[in-house]
Amino acid sequence: MCHAGNHADVLKHAVLVRMLEYLKQKDKPFLFIDTHAGAGLYQLTSPWAQKNREFDGGIGRLLQCPRLPAQLETYVGLIKSLNRHQALQHYPGSPSLAAALLRPGDRARLFELHTDEFEALGSRFRGERRIKVEQQDGFRALPGLLPPAQRRALVLIDPPYQRKRDYTAAVTALQAAWRRFPAGLYLLWYPVVQRTSIDRLERDLIASGVRDVLLAELAVAPAGRGGMHASGLIIVNPPWTLEPQLRRLLAFLATALGLQGQGSYRLETLVAE
Repeated sequence: MCHAGNHADVLKHAVLVRMLEYLKQKDKPFLFIDTHAGAGLYQLTSPWAQKNREFDGGIGRLLQCPRLPAQLETYVGLIKSLNRHQALQHYPGSPSLAAALLRPGDRARLFELHTDEFEALGSRFRGERRIKVEQQDGFRALPGLLPPAQRRALVLIDPPYQRKRDYTAAVTALQAAWRRFPAGLYLLWYPVVQRTSIDRLERDLIASGVRDVLLAELAVAPAGRGGMHASGLIIVNPPWTLEPQLRRLLAFLATALGLQGQGSYRLETLVAE
């Protein structure tokens, strides 16, 4: 994966870790669901990662910061634990980050349709009884898992967006999941390449009926730069403590990861409770 560890991964995974930490504040177990789990772990020394070295502008730059806000401590600590005796060579995907934080009673369901990535994911978690890996379309599998037996769940919806219809499919999947389990916590990640696609995604979400929706977006360059200059998260049922934490986190990341001082962020309630 050539994008592993870039600015979008930093945003997505830092918030994911914060949400998992929130769930762990209560003793009751929870279910983590990842609809598009990927390979689970990425080698930053691979030709794909080395081609553009996107991680230099993301996790690489973050690791060089002398001081980090408290909201990043657990996330960065997990990255460092994978690269303890060497330079930055490994980057964990969302399944690996979640697995590192699961307690004995917590469970995870990971979905990946691509054969090579599914095999890598299955190999990584072989023998791990808390985690089930399935080669399925996560969009289709998601509604059947809800409501979970645990009555607590965090769902990450993170398709590759290689097709324009993925934007619509992501909102449709979120809407279907929320209708079955409105008390769940949901994270929907999206890349910002063309603003028109994001405007449509926001309109679709507002019209979907889903309530209590927070939008968090990080840009590392102005829109005219081209490529993925920004990314965002749709957060459904955010913990009441999350918004002020996100404001501090986004302000820090916009400064730390912004190119030539041009980083910026959005944080707003898209749909009220």
